[in-house]
Amino acid sequence: MIEGPFSATPDRSLASRDGTRIALFELGRAAPGTRPVLLVHGTSGDHRTWRVSGPILGRRRRLAAMDRRGRGDSGDAPAWAIEREVEDVAVAAEALAAESGGPVDVVGHSLGGRLALAAALETPAVRRVAVYESMAARGAAEPALVAALRARLDAGDLDGLLAAFMTEAVGMPADELAAFRADPIWGSRAAAGPTIVRELEAAISAPALGVEALSGVRVPVLQLVGSASSTRFLDGARALDSRLADGRLEVIDGARHAAHHSHAAAFCARVEAFLDA
Repeated sequence: MIEGPFSATPDRSLASRDGTRIALFELGRAAPGTRPVLLVHGTSGDHRTWRVSGPILGRRRRLAAMDRRGRGDSGDAPAWAIEREVEDVAVAAEALAAESGGPVDVVGHSLGGRLALAAALETPAVRRVAVYESMAARGAAEPALVAALRARLDAGDLDGLLAAFMTEAVGMPADELAAFRADPIWGSRAAAGPTIVRELEAAISAPALGVEALSGVRVPVLQLVGSASSTRFLDGARALDSRLADGRLEVIDGARHAAHHSHAAAFCARVEAFLDA
């Protein structure tokens, strides 16, 4: 298993509200009492999605990257619902806030950002939220795509499922997909196929993750998008930004959906400036 800067085993495991164990991996050098930052990965990922940007953010901050339920070292439950994922983020934020003596900051990628925003509606343990391409405008083709991905899942084609998700949902070009396939992390991403389908289904239909619900967030929010990504991400971010009480929207030039890998310096600089404000 490729761990990168993270330890091979979780630094801690928390019990979520339904009893499911959620693994946290810590990283970074910070003085005692420094406000922690909770990192929440997106669909198909785990805590290792922060292996490039984590060390940069960790130069000044204490980080806690979670494995969301059903991935990596975290548990799962027979009865899954997106609301349990929101609770997982809230419980992790509350645990870190209790230790540090105040609310924490949360940084989320893709669906992880939407979960972070929803968690900010549930708990006062969240101070600020920074997300990258978390709000995508819904397209007419989405139900058909999700149905096609579920068909691949039912057929046991996890490799094809991940490839279709990355190209058709994320918008990854063919050359980047080829490089991703060659990465040792591809196998664990493909193994997460069942979580990909259930999360996409929830992202389409769950009211708790919609623009209207998330517009109720009152803490400061930074939304980042890449200029080279599908316009769906910018359109979705604009729709939410126009409704937020304290929101800002910034574009990272030349980036696609994985700026925390490909444009880590720019991504981290924007996040750092927002958290320091």
